[in-house]
Amino acid sequence: MARTQTALYRELGEDLQLSWSEAELPERERTKHVHRLHPYLGKFVPQLVEALLARYVPHGGRVLDPFAGSGTTLVQALESGYDAVGVDVASFNCLLMRVKSARYDVFRLEKEVRDAAARRGRMRGRARGYLAEWYAPRAASELRHFQSIVGDYEHADVLRVVLARAARSARLTTHFDLEFPRSPQHAPYWCHKHRRTCSPVAEADKFLGRYLLDTLDRLKAFQRIRSPRRSAEILHADARDVALRDRFDAILTSPPYPGLIDYHEQHRYAYELLGLDDRREVELGAAARGTSRAAVEEYASGISQVLSRCAEALAPGAPVIIVVNDRRHLYPGILQRSGLQLDDRLERHVNRRTGRRAGEYFESVLIATTSSA
Repeated sequence: MARTQTALYRELGEDLQLSWSEAELPERERTKHVHRLHPYLGKFVPQLVEALLARYVPHGGRVLDPFAGSGTTLVQALESGYDAVGVDVASFNCLLMRVKSARYDVFRLEKEVRDAAARRGRMRGRARGYLAEWYAPRAASELRHFQSIVGDYEHADVLRVVLARAARSARLTTHFDLEFPRSPQHAPYWCHKHRRTCSPVAEADKFLGRYLLDTLDRLKAFQRIRSPRRSAEILHADARDVALRDRFDAILTSPPYPGLIDYHEQHRYAYELLGLDDRREVELGAAARGTSRAAVEEYASGISQVLSRCAEALAPGAPVIIVVNDRRHLYPGILQRSGLQLDDRLERHVNRRTGRRAGEYFESVLIATTSSA
């Protein structure tokens, strides 16, 4: 018989403060306000960032995330009273972070979002390429029309995120393969998620309308609770050679895993629709490079270069906090190569609400400092 969650948490002992059951931390809290502007695989929960900031970083300090992803560290820093800098090589990630962390005049924002909602429609002509392959004709027409009006607005980036989110939902794919679609689905199918026959999505307009209002509500909610004196800076760069100014009071990050998720392919609809700069060839841990010995060594070397470079910008004694599932036991060597010493290693249980579970899932929180600290 599998261990109960209560038994699991009893075994975690002092690390219990970094683990939450579904009852303690329901999905709506893990995806509060702007954390749910767009789905993003592999992000850590904001409550973990909040707890780590409170435990290890002086209030009002400056935090760096060199693998910023969807911006969880930045957003939670702004909510908790810290300045933050996020670095990411993926242009879609940077777009998403800019929209999440920006300050808004909510009256002007609402006026524009509602105006864009009223202008939804269809574009004449046939779609080509990716749009023609992955979308029903009506859905492609609606997405193309919305794409054509985005540039008319001051808050164009907000509308671009809405467009990307709607494009994700409107693809010709089965509901149970929404995260990793393999091929377009054109005919009705037996849906393992809903336990009934479902049909592929034929339109995008309903998603555009729903997500415009949801995005507006989430941005307004975050404006009410973010620290008014704190700001976030987003750098679209390879963290191995990024130029960093001033000093940081901590690095707090969750690096990608080798060969697990191709984030550029995950968000291909956004790159296609928005014409974003695709730099997947320099992405660390890219799934396309697999998990061969050479690929894993390339990953370890790259992570070491990032940590070594970013540690140069730390204040004396400042912590490097890394959240990772180190199943390959790479990080002791990575820290050593980076000139960092491991001061503490905490284990936490990760509650997975969805997906097929193959045993319990844990991740480590590594606390390190520079060897000279």
